[in-house]
Amino acid sequence: MKSIVIANWKMNPQILREASGLFRAVAKGVRGIKNIDVVIAPPFVYLPLLEVGRGKSVVALAAQDSFWEDRGAYTGEISPTMLKALGVTYVIIGHSERRMHLGETDEMVNKKIKAVLKAGLTPVLCVGERTRERVNEIPVFVGEQVKKALVGLKKGEFKNGVIAYEPVWAIGTGTPDTPEGATRAALYIRKIVRDMLGGNVADSLRVIYGGSVNAGNAASFISRDIRGMEGMLVGGASLKAEEFIEIVRRVSAQ
Repeated sequence: MKSIVIANWKMNPQILREASGLFRAVAKGVRGIKNIDVVIAPPFVYLPLLEVGRGKSVVALAAQDSFWEDRGAYTGEISPTMLKALGVTYVIIGHSERRMHLGETDEMVNKKIKAVLKAGLTPVLCVGERTRERVNEIPVFVGEQVKKALVGLKKGEFKNGVIAYEPVWAIGTGTPDTPEGATRAALYIRKIVRDMLGGNVADSLRVIYGGSVNAGNAASFISRDIRGMEGMLVGGASLKAEEFIEIVRRVSAQ
């Protein structure tokens, strides 16, 4: 199974020229790197403008969110159908920043997951605890997030999906989780998915890590001996083309 590295640009860059330059630099830099899926999630406004620059590069497009209806009177929202028409293939759902700052609930995340799957897009479900009381223990809270996000899906659904484990305390702090802690989270998450949706889904989905990822630590999170982390969700470091390319290169080499 290929690893996957996703760049979450969040609300950056501020102008199109910078966004286009960053996209082109990354697309060029990862062109010869094998056995990995590279995905960029820019702000919504740049999605239709960056698509034409992809050409035959390895880079795919992701959206940072989606609404759960295809159309209607929902001012400011964007539907999965619209995203698909722009060439988007992945959608980040349930990021901790949306949960904290915009009041996104587990029920809303669940509806978005179902809508994105219905549209034929691949959801990237984000889960993670705000604090960890015990060093070697993944909080039950993480499991509850996974269960509530996937409740109501049929056996076999969410196949080839992505779940990003992003402990909130590690995001943007410069203090990432340990590779061992991340692997425990991956095993825990995969077991829950197996119980809910079956072994085929649990075996086909990719669990990835996010939270203070950089070129220096990315490779340490990728495990080939155990079904641990199989990629990265990269925040701040994805805004630096050379560092992001190096992250992709190091993950691919594992």
